[in-house]
Amino acid sequence: MAAPDGANLSVVVHKAGDLRLENRPVPEPGPNEVLLKMHSVGICGSDVHYWTHGRIGDFVVKNPIVLGHEASGTVVKVGSAVTKLKKGDRVAIEPGVPRETDEFCKIGRYNLSPSIFFCATPPDDGNLCRYYKHDANFCYKLPDNVTYEEGALIEPLSVGIHACRRAGVTLGSKVLICGAGPIGLVTLLIAKAMGAAQVVITDLSAPRLEKAKEIGADFAVQIKSESPEEVAHLVEQALGCMPDITVECTGAQAAIQTGIYATRSGGTLVLVGLGPEMATLPIVNAAVREVDIRGVFRYCNTPQRCLGTPGRRDIHCRLCQRVRTWSPQTQTGA
Repeated sequence: MAAPDGANLSVVVHKAGDLRLENRPVPEPGPNEVLLKMHSVGICGSDVHYWTHGRIGDFVVKNPIVLGHEASGTVVKVGSAVTKLKKGDRVAIEPGVPRETDEFCKIGRYNLSPSIFFCATPPDDGNLCRYYKHDANFCYKLPDNVTYEEGALIEPLSVGIHACRRAGVTLGSKVLICGAGPIGLVTLLIAKAMGAAQVVITDLSAPRLEKAKEIGADFAVQIKSESPEEVAHLVEQALGCMPDITVECTGAQAAIQTGIYATRSGGTLVLVGLGPEMATLPIVNAAVREVDIRGVFRYCNTPQRCLGTPGRRDIHCRLCQRVRTWSPQTQTGA
């Protein structure tokens, strides 16, 4: 299949600091795949990090890769074995696809499979391009009342859902979220949707905290020069008690320390943000107070919940900026 004007314009990172617009061949879908004409693709912090640093931990850009994994589009061609999708269907993409049925897939935790394909994670290409092929089983039809932009938000929302599930957020929970960036904000929305009674959010940035309050945070604590223990005290003052749950979304050592000090005894701290491989933490404080510390890696079994959530229209593009034209000098993204 030839794209109009022969173009499959793609955003490709070659190495740290080397980002290019390239025309690539239009891919041919395999038997279980669909070819998509992309409509909306979010620019994630990981995309920016691969551009500026060329790596995230063990994931290193050794060969050029197409960026983008928060995406929606229209089916333009289906593979021979695909039965649940057809040409013209509007879909959102789950970017992580298991390559084999291993022990993690068998227990429903395919996000932990070491062989998983994940868009825009070296060496796998993403979908910040005009045409992209993907496993049909990991494409989800968008209801008529969900826009393409909202469909692209299903991916970051999935991170928030998985974090809140791992944390055990439920009706009446009192929650601290460290970090009011995009993932912190979607986690706030999901925590509220799952019944959290009160949510306090912390950040260095006053504008980010204002956005958090606008979309539902009960309390916002701006960090200036306070120590992690002092921030924990400010959180307790705001809530009137220590939070049951802390969701750490920055990866910063000081924020993880705050999470340990702030969480009530017997509570749960989940780590969503990825920072340096090694960190100095008050682990004895967590141990003697039985604060459970849980990791979060991407997500699994979440897109269906995003699409089936009542009030999903409120989890919306208030969090977005749009980029209609793009160049390597563009600094903001949808």
